[in-house]
Amino acid sequence: MGRWRPPQPKSSPYITAEGYKTLNEELRYLWKVKRPEVTQAVSEAAAQGDRSENAEYIYGKKQLREIDRRVRYLSKRLDKITVVDRVPDNQDQVFFGAWVTLVDEEDNEKRYRIVGPDEIDAHQDYISMDSPLAKMLLKRFIGDEVTMTRPDGSEVWYEILAIDYQRYETGL
Repeated sequence: MGRWRPPQPKSSPYITAEGYKTLNEELRYLWKVKRPEVTQAVSEAAAQGDRSENAEYIYGKKQLREIDRRVRYLSKRLDKITVVDRVPDNQDQVFFGAWVTLVDEEDNEKRYRIVGPDEIDAHQDYISMDSPLAKMLLKRFIGDEVTMTRPDGSEVWYEILAIDYQRYETGL
C-alpha cells in the first residue's frame, strides 16, 4: 500500500477575531520562544560528540522539524484567512460566529458556536462551518427544524431555540 492520500477538500477561509489571535499567539510562541529553546538544546547535544547514538540530539532535531512544519503552516494559513470581526445585520438568522441553541426530540438542549475549521474545539462546543450540522444550520431562523442523517444511517431532529452573537473584540 502506497503513502499517497487523496487531497483534502479545501477548508473555508474564515476565522473569528479570537481564533486569529490564538493562532497568531501560537505562531509567535513557536517562533520566539519554543524554537530558540530547542535549537539551544540541539546545539548542546551536538557538542557532546557522536550524534548517531545521541538520543537528545535525534529527538531535538525531530522536534525542530515539527516546529518548523507548524510555523510554515501557520504563516501560510494566517495570510490566506479572512477575519470575521463584526456581527451580521440580521441577527435573527444563523451566520458564521453565531451561538445556536438546539433542542432534539428528547428535549435535550445543546449549544454550539459556528466557527472556522482552524478553531474547532469540542470542549468549547465550537463546530466547523464545514461540518454537516453547521451547513444545515446556516441561514436558518429561530423555530426552524432540521433533520440530519448520522453516519450510521439514523436520523436526528433538531429545532433552533435561540441564536445569539457575541460582540467581537478586534484585538488584532
